Amino acid sequence: MAILKRPIAIRILIFFLFSVNVHGFYLPGVAPQDFQMGDALMVKVNKLTSTKTQLPYSYYSLPYCRPEKIVDSAENLGEVLRGDRIENSPFVFKMRESQMCAAVCRVKLDKKSAKALKEKIVDEYRVNMILDNLPLVVPVQRPDQDNVVVYQHGFHVGLKGIFVGKKEEKYFIHNHLTFTVRFHRDIETDSSRIVGFEVKPFSIKHEYEGEWNEKTRLTTCDPHTKRAVTNSESPQEVEEGSEIIFTYDVDFQESEVKWASRWDTYLLMADDQIHWFSIVNSMMIVLFLSGMVAMIMLRTLYRDISNYNQLETHEEVLEETGWKLVHGDVFRPPENPELLCVYAGTGVQCFGMILVTMIFACLGFLSPSNRGGLMTAMLLLWVFMGLLAGYASSRLYKTLRGTEWKKIALRTAFMFPATVFVAFFVLNAIIWGQKSSGAVPFGTMFALVVLWFGISVPLVFIGSYIGFRKPALEDPVKTNKIPRQVPIQAWYMNPIFSILIGGILPFGAVFIELFFILTSIWLHQFYYIFGFLFIVFIILIITCAEITVVLCYFQLCSEDYQWWWGSYLTSGSSAVFLFLYAAFYFYTKLEITKLVSAILYFGYMLVVSYVFFVFTGAIGFYACFWFTRLIYSSVKID
Repeated sequence: MAILKRPIAIRILIFFLFSVNVHGFYLPGVAPQDFQMGDALMVKVNKLTSTKTQLPYSYYSLPYCRPEKIVDSAENLGEVLRGDRIENSPFVFKMRESQMCAAVCRVKLDKKSAKALKEKIVDEYRVNMILDNLPLVVPVQRPDQDNVVVYQHGFHVGLKGIFVGKKEEKYFIHNHLTFTVRFHRDIETDSSRIVGFEVKPFSIKHEYEGEWNEKTRLTTCDPHTKRAVTNSESPQEVEEGSEIIFTYDVDFQESEVKWASRWDTYLLMADDQIHWFSIVNSMMIVLFLSGMVAMIMLRTLYRDISNYNQLETHEEVLEETGWKLVHGDVFRPPENPELLCVYAGTGVQCFGMILVTMIFACLGFLSPSNRGGLMTAMLLLWVFMGLLAGYASSRLYKTLRGTEWKKIALRTAFMFPATVFVAFFVLNAIIWGQKSSGAVPFGTMFALVVLWFGISVPLVFIGSYIGFRKPALEDPVKTNKIPRQVPIQAWYMNPIFSILIGGILPFGAVFIELFFILTSIWLHQFYYIFGFLFIVFIILIITCAEITVVLCYFQLCSEDYQWWWGSYLTSGSSAVFLFLYAAFYFYTKLEITKLVSAILYFGYMLVVSYVFFVFTGAIGFYACFWFTRLIYSSVKID
């Protein structure tokens, strides 16, 4: 009967997967919305962003036109942590009804507002807007390829330029926006769904006759005479006392793109296929190396175990060398075992968080249309994975003959999150000092503390209680009462050298994918190739485990039984290379010039590297833990 059950289960799983694909489903908040002709379309504004400063600001921190009442949209935890500030705007469209030269308002600049605009123009800030959950993009022709259009997120606040015949540099604001709304129409119901939201910004010094009022007709842009803005030959200068009139056009264009595919344009930004070939090539190289390592290890160990089990005479036993010689010390508890248990448990917590997040992302639950969903999911998963952290740390602690499980639970619950929280708090204070909208409000900080103390800490203690009640794992061999002296090691077996060498291969498995991740974070692009990322994630796990096992085997063969911390640090040292690569990326790809922005970049990358260290270190440690128990239980100890 057991043989028949598996095919039935597999068939049910396949049927479920196909039924999901056939019938389809929509996540809350990202379901399609149908519009009839003439329906109002509300344009929302988001934060101002800059790749030069990495400090977001609210849209209304600049002297833009305001609606009668500014209303904040409901934001999830991830959106707030990202610095998103989504608000309503005075731009109101009507479905499939084009408009030309619609005047929004007139603004007269004072000294403060003119200075603010100039600063944002110098730092190349972009204005971000949203329509029907689609971000606004600017189509740009690629200079190196004909008929290839790439899309940039948001439009620049303005630009710098010099008038003909003059030397003084001036600042100009983009005060006229030509919107293009693409829609897919259902022929049967005549309803439409929005599939694209584009803009072309212009700077124009508007002119009019008489005194300004709501019905004033512009001479530079007039729908009655069909005079449209098509260039910025007469730009609007930004100076104290300047009068700026904000206008916009909106054009509706029918598209063959269906609603389900409307994000393809955004996700296929400017990356060529050569990037994918490079990623696949890197994966194949790492897989090949990992296969070689595994083959060498299996063949070598098989020969060693066979030789050791054939030893029969007392003289042969006395002449033993290699890893079997340290069987009486290999399971001796390491120095500072409590700290090792804490880091091992925290690594399991991070591993569980990343694994489940990857699975949800690959299944499409964390699509870019669900803004902030990825960060929210990671935070909540990390909190609930506290159960695994407590269980893993206390179980290992009991195996290492520990007795005070509450002490270990307390350190597991507070050591890692407290370090990250302090770093986050300091960086947030720096952002707050710059009066940026990226500063996390006090209410959100309080919510994070509640998640930590109210959910994560209790779960860590529950997990620790369960783990400590489990029987301790028995060592395959007995530990001698007197520690064996470790012989002098060769230079290449120096702990620092071997640990740093061990971190190169895991880093090599991820560094190409790391480039895309850093680009998406710091250059404000979408990242949605979670399928590739999941494959790289699996390769990273295999690589961390195998390289740590290999170096642990060499260490034991040289009669050095102090492998506990070495196994953790070997794969964890890949975080050092990650941080060095982040520094390389900073100096070669980013244009950050301000000290505050540099501090934020390296501060956040230091936190990311710390998380990577804990995660990869735990993989290497548990691989060696399993490996040592396996090989020493496979030989006959006399």
